[in-house]
Amino acid sequence: MISRQEQFDLAIVGAGIVGLAHALAAVRRGLSVVVIDRDAQANGASVRNFGFITVSGQERGQVWRRAMRSRDIWLEVAKPAGIDVIQRGAVVVARRPEARAVAEAFLRTEMGEGCLLLEPDELRGRYPQLAGQDFAGGLWSPHEVRVESHEAIPRLAAWLAERHGVAFRRETAARSIAPPDIETSRGVVHAGKVIVCPGDDLATLYPERIAQYAVTRCKLQMMRLADPGFRLPVSVMSDLGLARYAGYAALPEAAALRRKLQVDQRDALDNGVHLIVVQSADGTLVIGDSHHYATTPDPFASERVDEIILDEFSAVFGGPTPRALERWTGIYASASDRTMFVDAPQENVRLVMITSGIGASTSFAIAEEVIDELFGSTAADARKIA
Repeated sequence: MISRQEQFDLAIVGAGIVGLAHALAAVRRGLSVVVIDRDAQANGASVRNFGFITVSGQERGQVWRRAMRSRDIWLEVAKPAGIDVIQRGAVVVARRPEARAVAEAFLRTEMGEGCLLLEPDELRGRYPQLAGQDFAGGLWSPHEVRVESHEAIPRLAAWLAERHGVAFRRETAARSIAPPDIETSRGVVHAGKVIVCPGDDLATLYPERIAQYAVTRCKLQMMRLADPGFRLPVSVMSDLGLARYAGYAALPEAAALRRKLQVDQRDALDNGVHLIVVQSADGTLVIGDSHHYATTPDPFASERVDEIILDEFSAVFGGPTPRALERWTGIYASASDRTMFVDAPQENVRLVMITSGIGASTSFAIAEEVIDELFGSTAADARKIA
């Protein structure tokens, strides 16, 4: 049982990347923190992803700025937390002239600063791994970083506990919240304020508040492919990503690309497929993904969807496709009209939900904003790691 004498400034419900980001922002303020999670270890969207901290392509404005800030924080904490940054930068391969036009338009925005348009010969010269069909060029971004999610999340949690004194209460379900009391399956935790980061749990805490945002769930399919015999220094995307990621897709030039894809790759669009390829330290490739929406998605992976993803991989990389070593599905909360929300269901309580697939890319910045709002703004130097 948890001692009734334990007192914390902040309790966080949820130990995924969103919860851990809030723990980091809080301890940088000198606050005492306890993190409560029903599972023994991270098991949801935070570890079932690419570990791809994406900046270019994020929705223009606040989301893009949050991604830039979150990327910087990932780089600040990676070394002290023992997290390896495996890849840096990204290339979006333009398979069609319509995709190149989107890339050119992106470069004319403020988001394109530091990015480059690579001509086809330059693209192949820099990245001979891209041996597929003729390309119209490529968009190179220096902003992205990539970590191995299933390693990075537990290492971040361990570092927060060991270096910053964050208390973790795992295999513990939060049942009701009335600060300063949080009733859990293992006793009462005392904290002056609470942040609930429920991931895709729409029913346990504050379901009526979540329902106001019309949240559903998104299921995705991903694979790990055998070592292809080459090393990929950057993460790779393709035309399908230019039609899906809001920072590209909202540009007027993207309309022509979508029309072309409706003719050429209707199955991919219908299944929400876009290509992301990243490489792990052992040489294996993580590729995906797809997007299907339902309040309770079925647990079954479609072979046809995997084939669509692999077809796009072949079009970009050419040659024989490495065999699949692992296949899995992921689930995250989704809303059609927003990427995230912060709600105040009670005094001294904040409900924070990422309703898109950008948790790893934006959570650190969102957490700073929430902690500043809940505890009062602070000087930037208070955020530096001790």
